Parts: sequence; structure tokens; C-alpha cells
Amino acid sequence: MTRAEFNRFCKSLPAATHVVQWGGSDVWKVGGKVFAICGDDYDGVPGITFKVSDLGYEILQSEAGLRPAPYLASRGLKWIQRHEKRGPGVREMRAHLAASHTLVVAGLTKKARAEIGLAFPAKRTGARG
Repeated sequence: MTRAEFNRFCKSLPAATHVVQWGGSDVWKVGGKVFAICGDDYDGVPGITFKVSDLGYEILQSEAGLRPAPYLASRGLKWIQRHEKRGPGVREMRAHLAASHTLVVAGLTKKARAEIGLAFPAKRTGARG
């Protein structure tokens, strides 16, 4: 996945916002919370960092081309970084980025989700009669 593909995909996700920070990294947020970062290249491959579930972290950190994200993982956060060409392809990276977006949205308060237009529908309880 190139930096341009990364930015195009992240821009397509609901309520995603973009800033450039941390020395020129493309940082994507939802509700003010980071869900994806594209930073320095490693041998021509952009370093793409994304949030994962606890299980995802355990599985992905040993996959080819992936590693615990520098700085974030060392602080106990569950973030993975793609840093080699032999890592996941574009389709798989899109799935990881979308899942990261979903994880971050799920962590927002109901009020924050409503403010950005991502309020989840009310859960139905019981049968209607």
C-alpha cells in the first residue's frame, strides 16, 4: 500500500479527519482519536501504523512485514506497524485500517459518536407484540 492509497482509503472512512504531524506523518483520526498513521518509509515502504484488538496484536506481531508499533506498543498500547514489502497487501491493509477505525469509534462516548454522526442505533430488547 502506497502513501497515496493509504490516504485515499482513510479519507473514505466515515467521519475521518486528516492532519500532518509528528515530523510529516499523515495522521487519521475519528472523533479526535487516532486510528491510523503513515510515516517514514522503510526501504521504500511507508510505515503504516494501526490499532488492533488484543487478539489481533498477539497474532499480527509475528506476521511477515509487521511488528509492534514503535513508541506506541512500548507504552502498552495495541498498535501494529507494517514496515516491509513482504507485509500484507492492499486489500488486507484496508481491512486492518477499517477495523482500527471501528475500534476507535467503539471507544468513543455516545455523545462523541453522535457529534460526528456515528451514533449506533439503539439496541432492541424483547419481542414486539
